Amino acid sequence: MSQNANDLRVKRTRKLLREALITLIEERGFDGLTVEEIAQRAMVSRTAFYRYYQDKYDLVEQIFAETMVSLHEAIAPKYREVLSHFAYHPPLNPWAELFSSADARPVPEAWISFFAQIAEHQRFYRALLGKKGSSWFVGTWRASLAEGIQYNLQEITVTINQPSIAKICAFADGLVPTLLAAQLIDTITWWLEQESPYPPRQIATYYYRLRSALLKEMGTWE
Repeated sequence: MSQNANDLRVKRTRKLLREALITLIEERGFDGLTVEEIAQRAMVSRTAFYRYYQDKYDLVEQIFAETMVSLHEAIAPKYREVLSHFAYHPPLNPWAELFSSADARPVPEAWISFFAQIAEHQRFYRALLGKKGSSWFVGTWRASLAEGIQYNLQEITVTINQPSIAKICAFADGLVPTLLAAQLIDTITWWLEQESPYPPRQIATYYYRLRSALLKEMGTWE
């Protein structure tokens, strides 16, 4: 078998397993699923499943990791652009300036890209975040998002020279990043459960303004 044919076979097997996983979650929920059921629905052997994934959790984590990579590639350039602007053109009160004008300026394209990516993979996210989904996945994603938010906000405080912000207890102990992560997941869950009543740009705008309001308020805490 040629290398190209082998690669196509691998991609096909992975795709079948992922589609089987999502369909089974939609039908009967994630928690009770077994590897054997996923393999049978995908019409591949258990051996083939274990060739690519350790268990059903690893299958979910790999799907999630791939969507997050594409998401990061969409967001990272815009995020760096904002930080660079504030680094070279620092306002008098950079934290307030960064978050207080959310209503007055367009939502960053990075956030629109984020929700567009979610929409592209909506069956996956709707299945795992819905009532038949996985509390394990929700908890894992919330922790991962909170960690990333904590890191990004700390980087912002360094870039705009606002070390006092990083020392605020509710920020330092992880409360604010956890709230922001939960707020984002709840926004996505509601949006998908309601069959995406708003386009990515509009739901991104709503979330961005809510997020900015909380961060602006945090800057006044002691």
